[in-house]
Amino acid sequence: MKVLVTGGAGYIGSVTATALEQAGHTPVILDSLLSGPRAFTAGRIFYEGDVADRDLLRRVVAEHPDIEATIHMAARIVVPESVAQPYLYYRDNVAKSLELFDELTALGRPRVLFSSSASLYAPKDGFEVTESDPLEPTSPYARTKRIIEQILQDLAVATDLRAVILRYFNPIGSDPGLTSGIYDKEPSHVLGQLVLAARGEQEAFTITGTDLPTRDGTGIRDYIHVWDLARAHVRAIETFDDILAGVEAPSVIINVGTGSGVTVRELIGAFERVAGADVPTVTAPSRPGDAVGAFANVDRATALLDWRAELTLEEAIASALAWADRRAQVLGQG
Repeated sequence: MKVLVTGGAGYIGSVTATALEQAGHTPVILDSLLSGPRAFTAGRIFYEGDVADRDLLRRVVAEHPDIEATIHMAARIVVPESVAQPYLYYRDNVAKSLELFDELTALGRPRVLFSSSASLYAPKDGFEVTESDPLEPTSPYARTKRIIEQILQDLAVATDLRAVILRYFNPIGSDPGLTSGIYDKEPSHVLGQLVLAARGEQEAFTITGTDLPTRDGTGIRDYIHVWDLARAHVRAIETFDDILAGVEAPSVIINVGTGSGVTVRELIGAFERVAGADVPTVTAPSRPGDAVGAFANVDRATALLDWRAELTLEEAIASALAWADRRAQVLGQG
């Protein structure tokens, strides 16, 4: 089938496009290239533009009338930036998504798979969260994800739109062929920072937050190999109608993670074992908008998607290191 992938030039979007292709599907990429590199669209059907551009959406569907679903990934995603510039996040993430959903419904393309975030969850003893647990988004970025979830739920009740909402945990790594991955030369995410520190490209890795209520005082996350995450998208697209029939509702929220939590210090230890090198570290207070963290209860994903993460933390780290060696070649950068 053909699948419209908004944000398909981004990190997760490009890896998901590869997973769709390997499963025999055809991704149609719509991306503004605000952050994602053009190189990740090579050899794919690609439209450069804004998800709120209704004329462009009509043209995409007119030229590809066999599009059966949309994976909506296009978004601003940097938490500290969202704290400093919330207007950009509410405009680009929320207002533009609303236009996209309304136009897709008008065009008779009502199946939407939405990329949401585990950053929505409220702190919880034990840190394992289910889809029905209380929410407490701590940044404008996270709040935009929650608002979009609510928009989709309301539209699904009132219109023909149907929504499967995947709450991502923390993707790391690359696709098996190392064709795409984290594209920033100096990435802000934790694994990218570890790579830079291990290779001497920055003085040290900064552990932000050391007095948190976890087993070693550092934040806890559920690190999922991005290929497993991409595979979950493929499964959700292939079984979209069956998923909603199974819950007898026009929308559903599903956690996508490994089902286990890893602290920042534990991640550093695993990274050092895989990389065979020590990582110099310094400590600092938590940043604005940072959450203590959580890990996924994945019972719903198992039941509805017949999916579980298969790749290990160590495999994900090795994939990230291999991609770091190849990134400049793929992107044509120094």
